[in-house]
Amino acid sequence: MSSASPPQAGLTDLSLERPAFGAIVESLPDPVLVIAAHDAENLSDRRVVYANPAARELLRIQVEGATLVSAIRHPRVLEAVDESLFGEINGEAAYETGGAQDRFWRVRTRPLERARDGAFLALMVLRDETDSRRNERMRADFLANASHELRTPLASLTGFIETLRGHAKDDTVARERFLGVMAAQAGRMARLIDDLMSLSRIELNEHIAPEGRVDVVLAVLDVIDALTPLAAERGVTFSTRLAPRGTAMIVGDRDQILQVAQNLIDNAVKYSPNGGVVDIELADGLTADEAITATRQGGARLSLLSPDLIGGERFVMLRCADRGPGIAREYLPRLSERFYRVEGQKSGERLGTGLGLAIVKHITNRHRGGLAIESVEGQGTTFTAYFPRSHQGQL
Repeated sequence: MSSASPPQAGLTDLSLERPAFGAIVESLPDPVLVIAAHDAENLSDRRVVYANPAARELLRIQVEGATLVSAIRHPRVLEAVDESLFGEINGEAAYETGGAQDRFWRVRTRPLERARDGAFLALMVLRDETDSRRNERMRADFLANASHELRTPLASLTGFIETLRGHAKDDTVARERFLGVMAAQAGRMARLIDDLMSLSRIELNEHIAPEGRVDVVLAVLDVIDALTPLAAERGVTFSTRLAPRGTAMIVGDRDQILQVAQNLIDNAVKYSPNGGVVDIELADGLTADEAITATRQGGARLSLLSPDLIGGERFVMLRCADRGPGIAREYLPRLSERFYRVEGQKSGERLGTGLGLAIVKHITNRHRGGLAIESVEGQGTTFTAYFPRSHQGQL
């Protein structure tokens, strides 16, 4: 004799406790509106009869019954609303809002049943697609810049190869000179590819907090030892002021901290004049404000990355300063963009891949740190990276 299966636990209770649909719509993060209209020929007749909190905040709608054109004036959006109101078809439009920060919105409209008073009704939902659109533009810009940066040395190599196959093949002096240039261009391509791969790996894991403890002093000393021969070739010396070993400890990825130190110090060497000095300072236990304290009189300062601060947080600070040409104030905000190089510094011995500071910024962000720049034209530039210090026993 079989018995009926018992009802699944909780199903009956849940079905009796469904929240009201109005409460659901009120809590949606996307702006939702209901538009009513009677007269297809009168634009001011389109009125907002309902707007959830997200819509009221975005469009600054104070009262029900406000005209739609007082909130949104974009013609394509108004056309999509009319398609649903009077054509009883689904509509879609996109528009951008200006202001301090441009936003990109996707608007979808749907026809609803007519109201009791005969008014036509339409549902209007807005979706903020700013981030996806920005990422799309960044990918397009990245591909365009990467292909351009690779095409330049490739074109140079192709030209020299054709020359060596032609009239210069029997010219020993020209051949040796061309081969040297070709080797330099091939090295540039190799560095660019290495930096592209490095940046890709860093961005892939940027959301994953690093593990392990790093003595930043030892990391910086290793980088100084590695770069001393290059600095000597340029007649550049290092002036260091470092915290004692074993004190400036952070939770981090040692290889990536080495990358930060190498990129910042190498950059300072690159832009130092012959016989110049690169100042390297590493301090422990500073507040965020102390880490970015001004060091140059009359300098332009900018924070390229700021950490999320927790009360009482202390940082390990690495500061690298050169005494080179400096950077004008208007160029500072773009310095950590991929492939960006300051006008007038895009050729010659200082030519790099344009990815070094982007790599520094992404690594610093992964370590929940900060990055700042300070520069005075004709006097030099200072970069400061700072990372939350490790607490005793923290892994």
